[in-house]
Amino acid sequence: MNSSKKFIVSHAPFWHNGSGVPERNYNAIIALIPAALMGLAYFGAAALGVMGFSIASAVGWELAFTKIAKRPNTVGDGHAALIGLVFALLLPATAPWWLVLTGTFVAVVIGKQIFGGIGSNPFHPAVLAVAILGVAWKSYFDFDAQLVNFSFSFPASEPLTTLKAFGPQAIESYSLGALFLGQQTGAIGATCGLAILIGGLYLILRGYIRWEIPLAFIVGLGATALVFNIIDPHSYAGPGFHLVTGYALLGAFFLATDDSSSPVNLVPMLIYGALGGIMTILIRNIGAYTDGTIFAILLINIVNPLVDKIRPQAIGKVA
Repeated sequence: MNSSKKFIVSHAPFWHNGSGVPERNYNAIIALIPAALMGLAYFGAAALGVMGFSIASAVGWELAFTKIAKRPNTVGDGHAALIGLVFALLLPATAPWWLVLTGTFVAVVIGKQIFGGIGSNPFHPAVLAVAILGVAWKSYFDFDAQLVNFSFSFPASEPLTTLKAFGPQAIESYSLGALFLGQQTGAIGATCGLAILIGGLYLILRGYIRWEIPLAFIVGLGATALVFNIIDPHSYAGPGFHLVTGYALLGAFFLATDDSSSPVNLVPMLIYGALGGIMTILIRNIGAYTDGTIFAILLINIVNPLVDKIRPQAIGKVA
């Protein structure tokens, strides 16, 4: 046999040829369309302006950085556009243009490109940007301010803010079904849980994300909220309320599942997702912030390299 025709292989890890990157990114954008449309329905032109400028500026920062750094132009893979859309959906519709521009710079340049580009970022770029901007300019993430600028059919304050300030008694008038369908104030793409769920299931069914992380995140969040509620129902809300408010569902399906900053094996994914849900409730219930999802995602991004070491032994490896 001619040795030149032999196909020589070895055990993992393998190099990926990258052919699926644009397809994955564009399908993620498609999956976010329902949430974006609900944001447009509630906030109108203001939300469209934030989303359009966020996507455009994210693509602009990507193009500018790759040109200055003399790297290949990666705008076509759709990742910068995806970062811009996700970042916009995490913002209030009242976000000023300079906040959007600063945020996309942090996300694309600091959160992604400085670490080496797509696949090398240890944190979800959009989450990192929201966390930094939320600490630096907290007042601009006041979702209750939107009640002054927009007319809603549900004249209520942002649910998590009400819970944090006045306790579970103040949220008894909220309907979980109405909250799930989007009748609440909040970020552009985080109000309608149904729209987020549709997009998340689309990605799972198409095989672009695994079901383990979203499920573990939801179970971790629900179980932790239930424990708090059982211990002291007069101080802590139940799991249903926490699941359909804030960034919880966006976190489960679109933030925690970022390819570069999440595990790839079964057990690590379950631990990673559950830890994200647990930390979200701990921050919400006993932390200083109203919604702990953003910081919970950053925390599990940090522990991801350690958690991902829990994996089956490679074939042929000597213990």
